Amino acid sequence: MGFLKQNTPEIDFPTWSQGTRAEKIRPMAKHWAEVGFGTPVALHLFYVGKIVAYVLVGWIIVVATPGIDGFFDVTAWYNEPIVFQKVVLYTMLFEVIGLGCGFGPLNNRFFPPMGSVLYWLRPGTIRQPPWPARIPLTRGDTRRPLDAVLYGAFLLMLLVALFGSGTGPIPALDTTAGVLPVWQIWTILILLAVLGLRDKTVFLAARGEVYAALTVTFLFAGADMIIGAKLIFLCIWLGAATSKLNKHFPFVISTMMSNNPIWRSPAIKRKFFENFPDDLRPGRRSRWIAHFSTAVEGLVPIALFFSHGGWITAVAATVMLIFHFGILSSIPMGVPLEWNVFMMFGVLALFVGHADIGLTDLQSPWPIVLFAVSAGTVVLGNLSPRTVSFLPGMRYYAGNWDTSLWCMKPSASAKIENGIVAIASMPAAQLERFYGSPEAAQIPLYMGYAFRSFNSHGRALFTLAHRAMAPHDESAYVLTDGERICSTAMGWNFGDGHMCNEQLIAALHSRCRFEPGEVRVVLLDGQPIHRQTQQYRLVDPAIGELERGYVNVADLVTRQPWDDTVPVIVTWRADAGAV
Repeated sequence: MGFLKQNTPEIDFPTWSQGTRAEKIRPMAKHWAEVGFGTPVALHLFYVGKIVAYVLVGWIIVVATPGIDGFFDVTAWYNEPIVFQKVVLYTMLFEVIGLGCGFGPLNNRFFPPMGSVLYWLRPGTIRQPPWPARIPLTRGDTRRPLDAVLYGAFLLMLLVALFGSGTGPIPALDTTAGVLPVWQIWTILILLAVLGLRDKTVFLAARGEVYAALTVTFLFAGADMIIGAKLIFLCIWLGAATSKLNKHFPFVISTMMSNNPIWRSPAIKRKFFENFPDDLRPGRRSRWIAHFSTAVEGLVPIALFFSHGGWITAVAATVMLIFHFGILSSIPMGVPLEWNVFMMFGVLALFVGHADIGLTDLQSPWPIVLFAVSAGTVVLGNLSPRTVSFLPGMRYYAGNWDTSLWCMKPSASAKIENGIVAIASMPAAQLERFYGSPEAAQIPLYMGYAFRSFNSHGRALFTLAHRAMAPHDESAYVLTDGERICSTAMGWNFGDGHMCNEQLIAALHSRCRFEPGEVRVVLLDGQPIHRQTQQYRLVDPAIGELERGYVNVADLVTRQPWDDTVPVIVTWRADAGAV
């Protein structure tokens, strides 16, 4: 990796460009296994600087609070309840304006490096209500002035809380600063709920499953607030660990380690694969790390929750700090960086700073009720991935998500460029602008294909793309990850196939009026935890659903990243009915 220049594969471009898609992915996969995406060091330092800025601004907000004194006297106030409240709301604000997950070039967002606030304050952009047929006043897919006003009011209310004062001494929490006024918390939650019902994208971008759930705990009195927050952290860790009990997670580890900026030696990175360069499935080291980290995430938090100080709490807290720093230091694609910093702060503020507070201090059943709701959502998300987004389903890093692949002719891309209200151009256009020419943009485009193929579901997506484009000439299409389409059309994306489904297809078709065969979309569901299959649908926006069926997980995890010949079981076709 160079400081300013990306490390790209050395290929004979004229020869390489004549190959099939699978043949062109193969050298990219080899390069990824040794180097990763080849991100310039300067770009990694940019993200490190963003983390530092996040911490510094949050620090300033905290010490500006009346009753919190001493910029460097952290031990005097790090466990103050109002400090935790403000860090939660500050991180929610950071995420919902687009500075957190999905920010910048490591998420293929170049011009501009963020969306979110640039979209959601702008009427005319696309929105996706989660239940438009059931919830009154949520129908439609166009953002109205009311939506922009609600979003603006939500941001304003977060700022009011961040720069507000506490309510005064609370003996049960040993605090003189107190907590934020309840009316502020209710207002923030109501605004986010209304926004989320009109556009699920805003709720997901605010990381509602984490920060909204923690904000609910601010409504609880006394020790119940601390207990409720601890239970949400426990649910996050156990939910994420449970979702990793699959065959996909080792693929996440090998892909993430090969892209890790700390492990710079190609020789080390090769060790994460079975037999470089011919067998690029996860090797023994990747499988061991996957199993060990899942055990850590599933077991250590239990000890952390039920210990009440002493060496057990100290050891468990240290392990979880190292766990999250390990994720953070790899600077994973999608860049959920500040979330890991927040989780590290939560370990200290809640489990170390209030180690003595536990279930025996409960004053009401509400923390347990909240935990049951969060845990129930995780269970439902694992049993029925199509029903629950991978974020509230807490399938973080599990390698098991709903995904989509869009096969589009250039005319379709032009229609999207001209037919929707958007800030960013289409992904291919962004790459061409950043890399200087369509030819140069082919390299990062196929590096993106290689990244997707290193995840087990990538084999299914590229196999199904052949079926989706049939009987048309495949060379007439450009394949684009569904996340990139969301980035352009919705203003935010973070690995969530629920935003790339039939709802978005219909919204784009109503604006662009695609011709039959101009766009073909592969929709692949995540794997239910109790089944070893993944359901798929093939959709043409102008025609409707063309085919549905499933693939076996065992067929995905035994193939190489460039293999696009996965067996497919078809259960229905539009031209043949049930199969």
